[in-house]
Amino acid sequence: MKRLYVHLIATSILLIAVTSSPSQSVPVSPERAWERPPGTQLVVPTRSTPAFAPDQSKIYTLSELVNLAEQNNPETRVAWENARARAAELGISEATLYPTLAAAAVAQTSRYDVLFSPLFYRQTVETFSPTFSLDYTIFDFGKRLQDVAISRSDLLAANFLFNDTHRKIIFLVMQAYYRLLNSKGQESAEEANLKNAQTVQESAEARLQEGLSTLPDVLEARSAAAQADYDLQAAIGATEIAHGDLATALGISPTIQFQVESIQDLTIPEELPNTVEQSIDRALAQRPDLMQRVAQLRAARSEIKAARTDYLPTLSVNGSAGLARSYGEQDQSHGVYAPTQETWSAKLSLNWTLFDGFARENRIAKAKADQKQAAAEVDAARDQVENDVWSAYSTARTALRQQKAAAALLAAASESYNAALQSYNYGVRSQIDVVSAQRALAVARTADVSARTQLLTGIAALAFQTGDLLHAKRP
Repeated sequence: MKRLYVHLIATSILLIAVTSSPSQSVPVSPERAWERPPGTQLVVPTRSTPAFAPDQSKIYTLSELVNLAEQNNPETRVAWENARARAAELGISEATLYPTLAAAAVAQTSRYDVLFSPLFYRQTVETFSPTFSLDYTIFDFGKRLQDVAISRSDLLAANFLFNDTHRKIIFLVMQAYYRLLNSKGQESAEEANLKNAQTVQESAEARLQEGLSTLPDVLEARSAAAQADYDLQAAIGATEIAHGDLATALGISPTIQFQVESIQDLTIPEELPNTVEQSIDRALAQRPDLMQRVAQLRAARSEIKAARTDYLPTLSVNGSAGLARSYGEQDQSHGVYAPTQETWSAKLSLNWTLFDGFARENRIAKAKADQKQAAAEVDAARDQVENDVWSAYSTARTALRQQKAAAALLAAASESYNAALQSYNYGVRSQIDVVSAQRALAVARTADVSARTQLLTGIAALAFQTGDLLHAKRP
């Protein structure tokens, strides 16, 4: 007894210590950050799947990187597991259409006193009984079928969500890919600008030594070269950031290096493939997020039908069958075994809820409200899809015109720079004219690279809004 008393005291002290542990308390005040007590370090688990290891000697195309992102990005697995869970829910709802069969083996013993006047006799009975039980709903006016329909619509919505996740990841990779190509193109353009500026500087310094130029001209050339070098360093930093963004979209560490194509190697479209009306029609027919809303509307309609069946009765049957073997004994007598007996029971039940406090009325009201909400969400999604396609089409069309203008600007600026430099070497043009032409060429190179990537990104955005990215992984 003393030992038990000591044990209870120790247990009470331990419970008090655990409940008063600092790790279970809230922050002391809203002004200060919560200080983590010792022993509460949380370790981030490693990746559930091995990360992709790119071949650093290979130049990856956009379609290859999209495929790798779909395989490696964890968002696709999140959507996939969600769809698998909805498929399991469909299987659960379909299982209600079948009877339930269970097997049981019951062993029990009981002891009590039986009165045989004028004495009580102790009696012990032991029974072992294996049985099978059956439970089946014969008819419920379609309630289970409506539950199956709801689960099927939920699975359909999950599948469309899965497709929409792929659509978003494809576009995310394309955006990051074109940003990286734009940064690399800008870096190459800045390198060319720096070389041009250095050429002008060398020419100015050579003419200064020959007495054909002035010191302010040389200083102007040096300033232009320094500015070109500054712009080059900024472009290099932007390339590193864009590389990290693309690596993150692929689901790998930003520190992992890999090579991509050059913006100059990509084919620039000459025109948009469809009209804006055709693009809107394609979006309304294949946008997975819109189709997900439609599937949710179907589920809401099935919810109304299922709620109405609560007013109707259900007919079910249940029963059991098995064997029983018993042994019993009484005081002052020998124990005896009862012969093995067959046991069974069957019951047919008709259940009809007559009143439930208006719960069924409220369930129907809720289902109708959910259905109207889902219908309104479909209308809102349709309007948003049309506007998204219209905006994306206008942006792509503008980018197409800008790209053509940028190409013409680059050609004119190149000719102007070459002519100004040649004239300067002949002493016909001034240093200011050459520097101005060099800077105009730098602006034209930057504009050409930006216009190329803006056009490619704009066409990718149009394919994203129409849902074509699920069918063609590059524009």
